[in-house]
Amino acid sequence: MNSEAKESDLIVYSDGFKDASSEKNVLDVRSYLKTISGFHSVNIVERKQNLGLAQSIISGVTEVVNRYDRVIILEDDLVTSPSFLRYMNDGLRMFENDDRVISIHGYSYPAKNLPETFFLKGADCWGWATWKSEWNLFEPDGRKLLAELEQKQLMGRFDFFGAYDYSGMLRDQIRGKNQSWAVRWYASALLHDKLTLYPGTTLVQHTGSDGSGTHCCDDGGLGLFDAPVGQRPLSLESLSVEEDTQALRAFSQFLKQTQLSLVRRLVRKVKNGLMREY
Repeated sequence: MNSEAKESDLIVYSDGFKDASSEKNVLDVRSYLKTISGFHSVNIVERKQNLGLAQSIISGVTEVVNRYDRVIILEDDLVTSPSFLRYMNDGLRMFENDDRVISIHGYSYPAKNLPETFFLKGADCWGWATWKSEWNLFEPDGRKLLAELEQKQLMGRFDFFGAYDYSGMLRDQIRGKNQSWAVRWYASALLHDKLTLYPGTTLVQHTGSDGSGTHCCDDGGLGLFDAPVGQRPLSLESLSVEEDTQALRAFSQFLKQTQLSLVRRLVRKVKNGLMREY
């Protein structure tokens, strides 16, 4: 439990059910939400309609930052370190008036040789925080973002120098093949040359990558994005507000290795399927 929870206002957005078959599950979750305690206040927003992932996140974040001027966002498949809220609030306070910084992020890839804390250009989505002034830079129009990335010759940087196909994700969002708000948030931040603060050891565990999450694919049990969750508080003192090239290289290398592992797994599945057929 984060000790700062008792000083925090918790606002939970419960999306409406998609169809009759999911109604009971939504109602069960809402019953559980009414039992939550340990916060300064708990406010449950029960949507009458199913807005879907992107619209639910975008509208929820907008509503909260317009009221509080800052927000910490967690989706329901994230488990946090006991030091998560302290890190988030320290970051929000320390960089509130620094217009180079767009957000604070709680998850970090299990990459090698990362500093205790560091900045990278862009933004991220697994346990994060921002301010109203920065969220106002979010551009929901994927076509506009893609055109500007191409115009500014940022596509290579957007894809972590070929390590991950974020441009393909953005194009799929434009085509309606995914609802990703996160790829648009990342693109918006990069286009404004903004920085996001990361911990060297993740303070967030993502539990939806086993296939149970609606918008997250099964990683085949490889746990490629799993990492030990840091327990101790992180110091943000004497941190240089600029992109950390060592961390950028480490992230890029990790993403390249992850994609290679997934390709190898796919090849094994295909080969095993062919062997069973013959």
